[in-house]
This record gives sequence, C-alpha cells and structure tokens, in this order.
Amino acid sequence: MFSSSTDKGYQQANVVILPNQLADDFEAFCRRNPAPLPLLYRSQSGETSCPPLAEQADIRKDVSQYCLYEDGRLVRTLSSLHSWASELQAVHRGSLSDMVSFYLGCSFGFEGKLKKAGVPVRNVEQGRNISMYRTAVRCIPAGAFCCPLVVTMRPVPAGLLDAAVEVTHLNPLAHGAPVHVGDPALLGIQDLSRPDYGDQVEVQPGDVPVFWACGVTAIEAILSSRASVAFSHSPGCMFLTDIPDSASSITAPPQPELTPLCFPVSHNPLLYSLVSKAAVAKIRDLEMIIGDDPGQRGIRALFVQDELLRSCLALSHSSSVVITTGFPTHYMHSPPDETDGPPGAIAMATMLLSLGKQVTLLTDRRALEMNRAIVDEAVKTGVLKSAIPLVTFEDSGPDAALHFLCHHGDPNKPRYDHLVAIERSGRAEDGNYYNMRGVNIKHLVDPVDDLFIAAKNIAGITTTGIGDGGNELGMGKVKEKVKNLMPSGSLIACNVPADLAITAGVSNWGGYAVACGLYLLHTCPSHQRYLKRGLGQDPVATEEQLQDWTANLPSVEKEESFLSTLVRFGIRSGKTGHLAMEVDGLTFHPTHSDIITRLLEATLGSTMQSSS
Repeated sequence: MFSSSTDKGYQQANVVILPNQLADDFEAFCRRNPAPLPLLYRSQSGETSCPPLAEQADIRKDVSQYCLYEDGRLVRTLSSLHSWASELQAVHRGSLSDMVSFYLGCSFGFEGKLKKAGVPVRNVEQGRNISMYRTAVRCIPAGAFCCPLVVTMRPVPAGLLDAAVEVTHLNPLAHGAPVHVGDPALLGIQDLSRPDYGDQVEVQPGDVPVFWACGVTAIEAILSSRASVAFSHSPGCMFLTDIPDSASSITAPPQPELTPLCFPVSHNPLLYSLVSKAAVAKIRDLEMIIGDDPGQRGIRALFVQDELLRSCLALSHSSSVVITTGFPTHYMHSPPDETDGPPGAIAMATMLLSLGKQVTLLTDRRALEMNRAIVDEAVKTGVLKSAIPLVTFEDSGPDAALHFLCHHGDPNKPRYDHLVAIERSGRAEDGNYYNMRGVNIKHLVDPVDDLFIAAKNIAGITTTGIGDGGNELGMGKVKEKVKNLMPSGSLIACNVPADLAITAGVSNWGGYAVACGLYLLHTCPSHQRYLKRGLGQDPVATEEQLQDWTANLPSVEKEESFLSTLVRFGIRSGKTGHLAMEVDGLTFHPTHSDIITRLLEATLGSTMQSSS
C-alpha cells in the first residue's frame, strides 16, 4: 500500500502518530480545522490496523517513508517503524502501544478527477511532487496544537477554474474546494519558486495559482506541540487506502445549487472568490429587479451582467470601505442635493457595519454639517446601525489623493480597500460636472473623482460606481454606451471609470441591492468557507448574527423614515424638484416601496415581512 501522487483510483491519507496524552487535543484540532485536516479515522491506542480504510493494513510499514520528531524537531526519516520500536522503548520509555494513529484526507485523491474533468495537473505533467507552502493564516488552536495553515498550489488555466472548483468541492474529505485563488502574497507566500515542502511546479501562461488546504498542516502542528516523540508520513509519501475515489463515503452528494462558482474580484492583486450557484442566482435576480426603468431613461442599455455580484464579492473581502454620494442637481436651491443617493449609501453602510466592516462617509465640504446631522438622525431612528465618521477631500496638491487613500502617502499601505460612489456627480470629458439637463454644477462638487483615478494605481483598492443616468462617478466604465444611447450623453457622460459599474432604474435601488447581496454572501456556506480558508467549526452564522443582519437589511419602514428625514432637511426629488416623499419624480408609494419589497422577497423568501 505504498503511494505516490500518480496512484489512480483510491483514496490516500496523511498519517500522524502521537502519544496518548496528546490524542484528544489533536482530534479537537482536526475538528476545528476541517479543510486541512479532514479526519478519516482515529485509531485506538496501539492499534496498527485501520479496518474502515484498508484491510490487512499495518501502519508500521505501509508508508514508504516516515518522519520522526522529538521535542518539536524533525530528527530523521525512517523506512519502517518496526526497527524503531526498540529505540522507542529504550530512549522514551514508551512503545507504539502507547500511541494513537490519525489518518487524514489527502488532495492526491482528487487529482485523477481533475484530469478526467479536463483540468491539467501540472505537477504530474512535470513529474514533480506537489508544491506546499506555509502561510500567514493561523489555524484555530486546540490544546498543545497551534500552527500556520499549509496549502498546496496547483496552477489551473483561468477558463477551467469552475471545473477545478466543482470537482474538488465534491471531495470534502480530500480537502474540498480551494481556500484561495489568486495572488499568493494574500496568503503571506512571497515566492512560489521556493515551496516549504515538495517541489516547485511551473506555472504556465494563462494559469492562475489555486491553493487548497493541505494535510502537511499536521506536520506544522506536531512541531508546534513539542511532543516528546511523534511520527508522520513524509510529505508526498501517503498511506493508500482500499477505498475507491468514487466511493460515497468520501464524496459529497451532488447538490448542484450549492456547487461553488469562481468569479474574478480584483486584478491588482489578483483575487478570485467562490460563491454557490444558489447565491449567484439570487443576486442575479436582485440585479434584474433594480434594472426596472419606470422613469424610461433607457438605463437597461448600460447594464453589464454580474457587476452587482462582483461588487458584493469585493465588499465581502474588504475591511475598510469609503462611501460617497451627493448630486447637487438643484443648483438654484439650498441645499442643492437630491433624494437619490443618500438612502442607498446609508443602506449599504448599515449592512457593512453589521458585517464588521469599517465604514467612512465621504461628502462635499459644503454639505458636511448637514450630512453629519442627517447621519445622527439616521442613528436615532434606527435606520443606521451606528454612527460613522464623515470626511471631506480637497485638491491640496499633486499627492492629495494618495495621502487621502494611503497611510503616509505610501501606496503599499492603503487606508481603505474599497471606494463606493452612489449617485455622485461624475466628471465629464471636458472636466465639468453636468446634471441630466446639461447644466454645469462644477462649483458645487469637490474633486472626489481624483480618488477613483488614483485608486487605479494602488494595489488593494477596488472601486464601485452606482448610477442611473451615466453622469455619475464610476459610470466612465460604460462611457461609450452613455454617449451613444443616453439623452445628451456626449456632453454629460462621466469620464471617470470605476472597476465595477452597477446600473439601476434609481441609484438608491442599487444601494439596496448591494446590502441584500452582502446578506446573501454571508449566509452562503461556500463563500463563508472560502473567506475563513476552510477553518472553524462554526455554522455560516449564529442565530444572533442572522437576526442582526436581517434587521440591518433595507426595509420599507426604514427607507420611508429616512426619506422623510431628507425632506425635513430640504432635500428635493431629482427630476421634479418637489420637496415631497419622492425620488427621481417617483413617489415612495407604490414605486420605491414595491422595489424594496421585491428585493427582500428575493433575498429572504416570499414569506418575509416588508419591514424589520
């Protein structure tokens, strides 16, 4: 039962052999870190066989090479444990009868399935052992065991990422789906050419580095425990079971709606994320709902599929988010702002806060005090979960944007990782800012666009623009469509792109959809497992968390309350200028309340209440 990565058809296992007194701690460590340490079998003390995995097995000789550890150090390798039994008795006053063997799932078990699915297995092609790397991600400790996660890396062509994810997702006892896809530096791996274990595997043009949790994590755990004596398999020298790879005991039952899909989130640094087919379908439903166009602006012509999904994924991976809004279309009034934008901004902010993100609201200097009072009122009325800082930006020099976005102006130390503009005046090609009537309102707008331009050259900052006409910040991504298809498009079109451009019939709806999309991602097991790198026993969320997230979704009651607050502050409807309960000339009831209800139904199901 000797094994190598080229053995076909049978489940393989990593092996750890520990003294009795550490066995319970190690089992708890495995349970808390199921992706790297999927426990197939724990032996009885002194048991050398493992009947559930292989008949006639003898762990003393059935691994081609063992590693011996003493006091947390690798001492040497052994070809058999038989010859070492007497030394164990003499040196450590113990015997193998005082030790417990653990058999852990191994990713070699899915390599044949990858090949069958048409995914090249580069390490096999190159005749090399798999590359294994120690990461900066810490496993969840248990007793004496506390160590970093170890991962394997397999280069996968970008067009085959979904196939690789699906095949491995169906093999949870062989480490399951990837825990990271993209830039190795995001795991703390600085150089792919220098693996900590195994061999270097060459990445071919068009390949993406894909990382799976690895059973060699167990070796790191042994080293951390400083066990007086312990054994493991030598990396790459696995225990071969009698269980076929296709056996139902090691594969998950097919549940197509739970199968993860892989989506690009960022190009700098390169990052993909995973999300289940079911969650993708629901977020696409949200995207279709907000595409309703009761104002008949022709907004569907600007639609790009999955911009909402990718923005929500990027926000899910973020930790510190800036949200900016403000479109002073009513330049003849004071204040000149409109009711589209602030409600969507606050809806996103409160959901992000609920998910533990840092949120900052960026506003124009002229509107700072008014917006501070509006935020305070939103907190008092329960529309906003808690107070958030408000900041302004002005062009104080060539490096102003860099210093705003990064600590000490250092592009390697970004202060924020996502900028969101919702219904924010966007700079046109001629440097001016226009409302939909073609009136230049530049004198009322601070140069927030400079931040989106600067962010393009700062690794780790993603930008999103949400708009409903094409003259909003971020809509530069669809500028040519705006010029050709929207009224006065050649004049008003925003020239500043965002990485992601969400279009909606009313911009507020885009903000509501982002909040709902974030809820769906944080209740998606596939996405949460990916965020947690496959570590932790916890369910997707506790009941308390679910209640909090649900309470912080937009609702008809909260949005009506907040709109009334805006009206009391003298903020008017965008299209008509009415100081009334309307946005873009559309009354709150029934138009906006109906959209909110539909979004909540798509998110929570048809039995939900229309208010929290």
